Amino acid sequence: MTTTHMDPTSTPVTEAESPITHPHADEDPQFRRFLNTLQSDGKEHIDYANDGLSRIAQAHDASHYLLVPKGIMRPDSAGQVARIMAAADRCNLQVSFRAGGTSLSGQATTDAVMVDTRRRFQDIEVLDNGHKVRVQPGATVQMVNAYLSLYKRKLGPDPASSSACTIGGVVANNSSGMHCGTQFNTYQTLDSLVFILPSGTVINSADHDAEQQFRTQEPDLFDALVQMRRQITSSPELVRKIKHQYSMKNTMGYGLNSFLDYESPLDIFTHLLIGSEGTLAYIAEATFNTLEVKPRVSTGLLVFSNLIDASSAVPQLVADGFQTAELLDATSLKVAQRTGSVARSIREIDVKDHAALLVEFTGDSDDELHDRYSAALPHLEAMPLAVPHEMTSDKKERNLLWATRNNLYAAVAGARPSGTNALLEDVVVPVQDLGRACDDLTHLFQNHDYPGSVIFGHAKDGNVHFLLNEQFRDIKKLQRYQRFTEDMVDVILGYNGSLKAEHGTGRIMAPFIERQFGSELYQIMRRIKDAADPKRMLNPGVIITDDPHEYVEHLKVADQIEKVADRCVECGYCEPVCPSRNLTLTPRQRIVVRREIAAAKNRGDTKLATELQERWQYDGQDTCAVDGMCLTRCPVGINTGDLIRQLRAESAGSVAQKGWKAAAHGWNLGAKAGSLAMTAAHAVPSSLPTAATRVARKVVGDDTMPLYKSALPQGGPLRHDVSTDHADFVFFPACVNEMFGGVDGDGKRAMNATKAFEAVARRAGLTWRTPKGIGGMCCGTPWKSKGMLEGYEVMRKRVLSGLWQASEEGRLPIVCDAASCTEGIQVMRDTVKKAAACDPKWENVQVMDAVEFCVRYLLPHVEAKRQLDSLVLHPTCSLTHLGLIDEMCAIARVVARDVTVPKHWGCCAYAGDRGMLHPELTKSATRAEAHEVNERPYSAYASINRTCEQGMTEATGQNYQNLFQLLEWATRQEKAEATA
Repeated sequence: MTTTHMDPTSTPVTEAESPITHPHADEDPQFRRFLNTLQSDGKEHIDYANDGLSRIAQAHDASHYLLVPKGIMRPDSAGQVARIMAAADRCNLQVSFRAGGTSLSGQATTDAVMVDTRRRFQDIEVLDNGHKVRVQPGATVQMVNAYLSLYKRKLGPDPASSSACTIGGVVANNSSGMHCGTQFNTYQTLDSLVFILPSGTVINSADHDAEQQFRTQEPDLFDALVQMRRQITSSPELVRKIKHQYSMKNTMGYGLNSFLDYESPLDIFTHLLIGSEGTLAYIAEATFNTLEVKPRVSTGLLVFSNLIDASSAVPQLVADGFQTAELLDATSLKVAQRTGSVARSIREIDVKDHAALLVEFTGDSDDELHDRYSAALPHLEAMPLAVPHEMTSDKKERNLLWATRNNLYAAVAGARPSGTNALLEDVVVPVQDLGRACDDLTHLFQNHDYPGSVIFGHAKDGNVHFLLNEQFRDIKKLQRYQRFTEDMVDVILGYNGSLKAEHGTGRIMAPFIERQFGSELYQIMRRIKDAADPKRMLNPGVIITDDPHEYVEHLKVADQIEKVADRCVECGYCEPVCPSRNLTLTPRQRIVVRREIAAAKNRGDTKLATELQERWQYDGQDTCAVDGMCLTRCPVGINTGDLIRQLRAESAGSVAQKGWKAAAHGWNLGAKAGSLAMTAAHAVPSSLPTAATRVARKVVGDDTMPLYKSALPQGGPLRHDVSTDHADFVFFPACVNEMFGGVDGDGKRAMNATKAFEAVARRAGLTWRTPKGIGGMCCGTPWKSKGMLEGYEVMRKRVLSGLWQASEEGRLPIVCDAASCTEGIQVMRDTVKKAAACDPKWENVQVMDAVEFCVRYLLPHVEAKRQLDSLVLHPTCSLTHLGLIDEMCAIARVVARDVTVPKHWGCCAYAGDRGMLHPELTKSATRAEAHEVNERPYSAYASINRTCEQGMTEATGQNYQNLFQLLEWATRQEKAEATA
């Protein structure tokens, strides 16, 4: 991937005229002086990285800008951040902060020092019974809301990226979202801040003497704020302009409304920091006032014949108390129809110029929702709707309606041509002008040849987003983008709107601030920057710029890579759920490194390509758990695990392929040998097998030979064929339960998951059979995840043939007792279903996980005889993919009175044998969950996959059992209490 520059004098130059070569891992002299300055203060070491792969991987964010930092600093505390800023100040080096990297406007990219404020700044403290919450900048909005959910509270800001965006970004961008509007955005709900100025001054605005501290330690800044407020308040025209600008959502420039809303210089500056995008100070901590979560919601879709009718209805909807009114233009509706996942009211429209509003009520009860709807009904019936409206509180129906809105980004960005960038921008106009403004934008798309661009957004606030695709490598298209931007600016400012409503000014709109606010207010903004950051050290080029072409400088272009990952828009939604995120690379970073390798090769930079490729093996492939959790968050449907499996297959030698193929042919003996080996290893001092595997790892490599650990269990019971004339289901016992036996709560050998499931099924009065030759069958995941496709194909054919016969040609459901294996068998089945010569017989073959089967067919026929006091669960990646976490919890509630799913649960990264190949991966992936689990004792600890149980046992020091073991204990008929 490369960046494209603009000639600051006139028109774009071609990439060939302005070549970009990323700096290599050779230490930059200026960065070395900076590190020496840090080390000379005699304080503790601050972690950093300045190798090529780390800098390039971290350089990419969700925006379409790219600058490669000289180095990445990873401080542990706010004090270390202050030291970094002080050293950078002495070395005349700029500093930028990066947390979630979801910002779209180029706020968090730099060619100087980047400070990672996500990895080690994730503390959350709930205060005042949930009415306030104190948060560090690296915590995500979703995680904060998870803590607050226990109190039925939430944060005000609700950005669409809440699963990945961090509090640092929320404050820095003055985030709002779909529901909060301007009433409950960051500015309105902030209680206090802890911030660090470039000078090193640290202020906690909640301190009783914070104002005096500010005045004493920063007298020049204090006085400048007093003077600027006096200048503004003495000018009726400036006051009028500011009031108008902030009557709308507005994230352009600095929040000048703070000069009108507050008199105290500290209060003014604290609120100027909201939306300042890291250009004035480092925000070390934020305390928010929270909102009540309303338990009842009713959602509906109002379809109109055109945009004008739809937008004209918004004021009445707001007056009727609708908290949400999301706009979808005609192109959005057409795109939604093509996805297939739409409500009936959209599916049946012959879309021409139609537009729709997705609306919601919230309340404390169904009666309250009914009363609100009844009051609004006369107005709804008077609206010129194209189809009859419906409101629903059904969760599935509501999700289907929201899918229309939420799938737009995936549908448009995911279908973009290779090498193009998906640009998601936002603007705001007075609500009464929304329809005409959207109509003008639609004509701009047509005039500048941007087919398929969509308009959607928060109609209630006059705020809409538009999405278009552009190719920045093509000089003519780059010039087109420049012309479009100029015309778009004219349109929005012609309605006295704002060029940024939510996404922040960044680099993309910095050159247009003066045009929006006027010269005098813009000069005040420049004075704010100079007073707080006189050396322009923090985040240069963002908000305040001297370059009128800043918005078309440093644009990134994507070199084509493997098809399975080429659609990536680098949004970073995947990162919070990636188990290797704090060890090596995230899914986004794996993809951008692949792009950078391709770019380096394309421009002939063999040195960089070789350097990245050498680091790639461990950082990119070996430490990827291929768990697919990234897929659950990716807006364009990428499973980075598929990329890694493909690369492993391509790099696997013929010897390895043949060896794994032979293993597939002889799996009947292989699985048994694994079980016997585990039992044998358990019978001798653990130091012996551990030492033996350590030696072997040195010979054949860490990624080939697993490391034996004393915590590993004995082998499990061998699988045998079960045949019967009459069966209620086909049972596919997983070989993982054969190789790794079960343990009890004390870590001693116990009935494993297979035998426990069979016992409960027997109590429910059900019978089963297994496929003939079950001892030689496997779901194929070990072969597929390692890229050993020849062996996988051998196993796939064997398993499908056996299941077809055992299930009586699909009549009986097939049940597996390990979720990852269930998913593997489903993939085998679906591969056949999708094949060109698909045999229709597979269409109705049902492969069901034991968790789902248990809830549907076992629990209604068994009774709990005893319960645990408390139980903590570790859900698994496969259960997430299968959508069965609720069912897992339902089983757990039979077993225990108090069931807890840790807020920080995530993939344990054991991934079959990955946790034995790279123990550091599991240790890193489970650190937060393990800490949370060990905050209190539980009666038992459980998961639903033997290797995941092993991973959590090693991570927490607690003995994790299979949930079916506990269910068997709870439903056992004997009167005497049995130990779990």
